[in-house]
Amino acid sequence: MDWVTLDRIGQYTGTTVELRGWVANRRSSGRIRFLQLRDGPGTIQCVVLADKVTPEEFEFADKVPYESSVIIRGEVREDRRAPNGYEITVTRLELVSEAEPYPISKKDHGVGFLMDHRHLWLRSSRQRALLKLRAVITRTARAYFDELGFIGIEAPILTPTACEGTTSLFKVGYFDDSAYLTQSGQLYGEAAAMALGRIYVYGPTFRAEKSKTRRHLTEFWMIEPEMAFYDLADTIDLAEGLVCRIVSAALEECRPELSLLERDIKPLERVVAPFPRITYAEAVEVLKNKGLEFAWGDDFGGDEETVISEAFDRPVFITHYPAQVKAFYMKRDPADPRLALAVDMLASEGYGEVIGGGQREDSLEALEKSIEAHELDRGPLEWYLDLRRYGSVPHAGFGLGIERTVAWIAGIHHVRETIPFPRLMDRLYP
Repeated sequence: MDWVTLDRIGQYTGTTVELRGWVANRRSSGRIRFLQLRDGPGTIQCVVLADKVTPEEFEFADKVPYESSVIIRGEVREDRRAPNGYEITVTRLELVSEAEPYPISKKDHGVGFLMDHRHLWLRSSRQRALLKLRAVITRTARAYFDELGFIGIEAPILTPTACEGTTSLFKVGYFDDSAYLTQSGQLYGEAAAMALGRIYVYGPTFRAEKSKTRRHLTEFWMIEPEMAFYDLADTIDLAEGLVCRIVSAALEECRPELSLLERDIKPLERVVAPFPRITYAEAVEVLKNKGLEFAWGDDFGGDEETVISEAFDRPVFITHYPAQVKAFYMKRDPADPRLALAVDMLASEGYGEVIGGGQREDSLEALEKSIEAHELDRGPLEWYLDLRRYGSVPHAGFGLGIERTVAWIAGIHHVRETIPFPRLMDRLYP
């Protein structure tokens, strides 16, 4: 007898199969018992009739604890009323492991309680939908670059220096020395781009920011392409194509999950090229027109990003930021050295920045001055300066944050549900 997973159940209509999974719900109606079985890929209703099973199996179906693991054998029936279009008429019910009383009930639980039980909360339909969406987004992003001929490379997690700023580093002991958890794979990605032309890094990044906003995690994942001979405009075009591809894949592959999450997909259907492209100065004018006080030269915070993004019906690119609010490696605008050739993409519907990037400084002299101006220790960056000593070229790149992208596409409020085990200022468990 075939052991079938529920993502393939439609191929077995009218045949008897074996299912393996967990009891997600149960109810009784007279001489009929209904078990909701989940196996990871999906869920299905299993109908237990008194004349189809043994008396012991029928009695057990009435009291089996939630989340008990079972093996069920039965006939697959097509039923359009069922959530996935199929039901199982049970002929055998076998217990694998009887669960203890399950701590997560159908009543409302506080976020703290659910996060303490995150290892169990993942079993809920909402969390499984989010994790599938995350998997589709990640796979699609990597496929986008793979199909364009980019080479995927790995950047180290332990690094000798900062990439994005020294105030948000996690310092760790490294034998007789110190190291830091990476803030970005970008600097190493630039080195790989000088060898391979076009590459991308996919991996975890860490920021010791003392922030409790709905958009921040201390550990998150990014996909970061770096491209030799690209300028700012090339980079924006690449990022626009990536976002369109991701949203299209989510709409195509995750309709049931988006429906379960009660996501209004109309705004996502508007995510098509071209996206609006405005400068930092124009974005400041948007804020002023909305009645917000904002000083030129400051960086946008979450509130400002929300207001700007809500002014457009699709994502918006903002370019030419003041150099003072961007990292040391950003190239200055030759036409106005006060500005950096930087770009952020704000997601629509007020979700804020999901992409940050721009053109990298390719001049050795200018980069040396920038390192000094940012008061960075030059020693650990000598290898990075070598990239400008030996065949420097114009180059650019960006990073897309996976968790913020998932939150935006899913339409959820907080990024803590977009990763299996989130790390926050006040959470290192489980």
